[in-house]
Amino acid sequence: MKNKEHVPVLLDSVLEGLNIQSCGWYVDGTFGRGGHSSAILKLLEPQGRLLALDRDPQAIAQVDAVLQHDPRFELVQGEFAELKKYAFERKLLGKVDGLLLDLGVSSPQLDEAARGFSFQSDGPLDMRMDPGSGISAAAWLEQVDEKDLKKVLAQLGEETFAGRIAKAIVAARVQTPIRTTLALADIVKSVVRGRRRNPATKTFQAIRIFINNELGQLEEALEASLALLRPSGRLCVISFHSLEDRRVKRFMRDASQEPAQFRGLPEIPQEFRPRLKVIGKAVIADEEEIAVNVRARSARLRVAERL
Repeated sequence: MKNKEHVPVLLDSVLEGLNIQSCGWYVDGTFGRGGHSSAILKLLEPQGRLLALDRDPQAIAQVDAVLQHDPRFELVQGEFAELKKYAFERKLLGKVDGLLLDLGVSSPQLDEAARGFSFQSDGPLDMRMDPGSGISAAAWLEQVDEKDLKKVLAQLGEETFAGRIAKAIVAARVQTPIRTTLALADIVKSVVRGRRRNPATKTFQAIRIFINNELGQLEEALEASLALLRPSGRLCVISFHSLEDRRVKRFMRDASQEPAQFRGLPEIPQEFRPRLKVIGKAVIADEEEIAVNVRARSARLRVAERL
């Protein structure tokens, strides 16, 4: 790969979870820098296929030349909320052997100050995974009212001091537009103290999730997985915070059970039968992986199989 420092999270567990079939068809809904995709392709025969998606144009532009010319591989710039559409166009509905979703922000996105995802270095306050669409974090902060901002911080950042931070942001922007990552981080630090982690962590998470509609995208992709996967096909989802993981866990649980009114009945109509089977418990990284890749510390992998 071009980005040699990129280390795919929970790689061995993902490959085991996907239960790779050498001639199977797979979808990587979050290509990133291609670590998972490359590993999947190494296990596929010439008849195997891998479709990868990413909404970030930089991820598309930096694809490895070997992958780019691999006849088994196709990379598309697009949102995984549109998975069903992309699968339909390629006649893949009900034919996919494995679907991977590696949620959150990729390491290269966090490391590049110009993308505005991190407060570790100063940069324009953008936060869009696709800089060519939607509204930047800076533009949104210029127009959002205090009540709505507080709601976003509380719900998407699970921020205890959401009201205090929202009030400080609205007061600060009257004096000077908040256009850089460090400017926003400094405002949060001025009203939140006494935390071991950077006080701006939850604020940045909340705004990023809102700007990119990450939870809405996830809900769409999870629902689409039921249309994509063939019987015995696997769904693997890596989440990095509780908001994502709760939704993944709930989706897999609900899809693995029949509605309450049919439980215990000898015959259940086909449309109400369980559609997934949960495979094992959530997988987390061991100390060895975390030592190599600190991002893996908060990663949690859940796996389910299509019935």
